[in-house]
Amino acid sequence: MGSRDEVTRSRITDPSEAMMRGDEEDFASLFGKPVRPLKEKGSQRKAMLSGQTPGMIFRRQAAERETPVDKNTLDSGAFVEPLNPLDCLAYVRPGVQHGVFKNLRLGKYSIQSSLDLHGESVERARQITNRFIVDCRLAGVRCALITHGKGEKRQNPAVLKSCVNHWLRQFPEVLAFHSAKKSHGGVGATYVLLKKSDEARQKTIGKLKKPRK
Repeated sequence: MGSRDEVTRSRITDPSEAMMRGDEEDFASLFGKPVRPLKEKGSQRKAMLSGQTPGMIFRRQAAERETPVDKNTLDSGAFVEPLNPLDCLAYVRPGVQHGVFKNLRLGKYSIQSSLDLHGESVERARQITNRFIVDCRLAGVRCALITHGKGEKRQNPAVLKSCVNHWLRQFPEVLAFHSAKKSHGGVGATYVLLKKSDEARQKTIGKLKKPRK
């Protein structure tokens, strides 16, 4: 008899069992019947997912769909080196052939897309420029023209020009850029040479593989 009482007391005072009973009571109060808590591996993660609201699920799915296209990693312009309004912009990435850069400098490539930044704030220009370059890349544009102006009569001259010179160097898609010919805006505009798209590159490879007749 004494041993049975001791067993009963040990069951009641056992911390783990008391906690389990408390969990069962909590679950029972929520669901209306005694449901034992799941202990299997991963059950906590599944319970959290099932409790997500439609808004939470939508935001999570949107984050998963987010691509680099939607991201802007360009500097804000706070540390851009100021240029003179009449400076000529010139940049070429290592590996680009001299003849290719020369043709760009002389304006011999057909301009397939253009962007005008006149009147835009630095932050707005940053966003537009980022989107423009990404869109050009996706569309297979090889040569583009960005008009930024010279800003000669402004209190802080050549602000957008200085920013464009700074930003374009940050795009891996940009192979080279150079101030435009006078007919396209002179030093107030810039030619931009972009990498070939994957589709265009495949077409070039296909042409090279075709046997000559």
